[in-house]
Amino acid sequence: MSFNRNPMVSLFIVCVIASLLGLPQHERTYTNVPNYFTAQPDNQLVGPAHGGAAVDRAGNIYVSTDSQRGILVFSPNGTYLRHLGPTQIHGLHLQREKDGEYLYAARPNFHEVIKIKIDGTTAWTMSYPQESGIYTKAEEFNPTNIVALADGTIFVADGYGKNYIHKYDRNRKYIKSFGGQGAMPAEDGKFNRCHGLAVDTRYKKPRLIVCNRESGRVEQWDTDGNLVKILQRNLRMPAAAHVSGDYVAVAELQGRVTVLGKDNSIVAYLGDNPNESQRANYGLPQAQWTDGIINSAHGVVIDKQGNVIVSEWSQFGRLHKFAANKEATKEP
Repeated sequence: MSFNRNPMVSLFIVCVIASLLGLPQHERTYTNVPNYFTAQPDNQLVGPAHGGAAVDRAGNIYVSTDSQRGILVFSPNGTYLRHLGPTQIHGLHLQREKDGEYLYAARPNFHEVIKIKIDGTTAWTMSYPQESGIYTKAEEFNPTNIVALADGTIFVADGYGKNYIHKYDRNRKYIKSFGGQGAMPAEDGKFNRCHGLAVDTRYKKPRLIVCNRESGRVEQWDTDGNLVKILQRNLRMPAAAHVSGDYVAVAELQGRVTVLGKDNSIVAYLGDNPNESQRANYGLPQAQWTDGIINSAHGVVIDKQGNVIVSEWSQFGRLHKFAANKEATKEP
């Protein structure tokens, strides 16, 4: 038997096999940086990071928690700086605007979304969209994420409520709702927990990335509320996503972060936990943690250097940094 020695043919065969097996096709490599963040800010544990992560223009890192300190702020080198804002924030989106930088955040337990300055001052709060006709009372609205486009258009995902995404203009005037609850597993165009949102800036016209968590899908929608395509299926409870340059980092609650490249193929798995009993395990004792292994990824952000920051859904609070290697293979 003879084998084809043409390298292009060999590469094609490898890519096909990788695609069939669900393996990264154009690998991008990262190195875990253990103990990067201050372990006990204010001599306390981080606390339940049942929220999101964001990075400002200066490189400071914001991590929302359910602790009384609310959002914790770390310097680019991982040193704890301060805390700000209210507690029990879920999704977290940083927006650069003409008059400064703001954090958009969801508070499902309070049935509201908020906009706050990075100094912690509240700019506004917004309750459920009565105009939609979907809700009879505020308690039915349990938002999990909120994002804004460069033009000020706002999108709110009601992932713990009615499973609709609501669109507003820059003045918070209600425009429309789309999605809604689907069967299990949800049919395309419907949601089973539209948990995470991100603005997809890889195109001339921005799109939305939606983490359809219980359906195991990461989806791309246009800003008019139409499903464009499914980026990846069969993920392990995708909870949050962040886009930077050509890359999309997806936090999977069941112990992993998946990185997608420009063509939306998988280019890296970070912190993949082989122990199923540790995945999405809120009470997992610290003694069972392993450096570089993720237990319950809930928040994720890519910094300016391409490094991936992860916050975990843990009663103790846990943060990771995965540094992007400069020699990482470039996508074709």
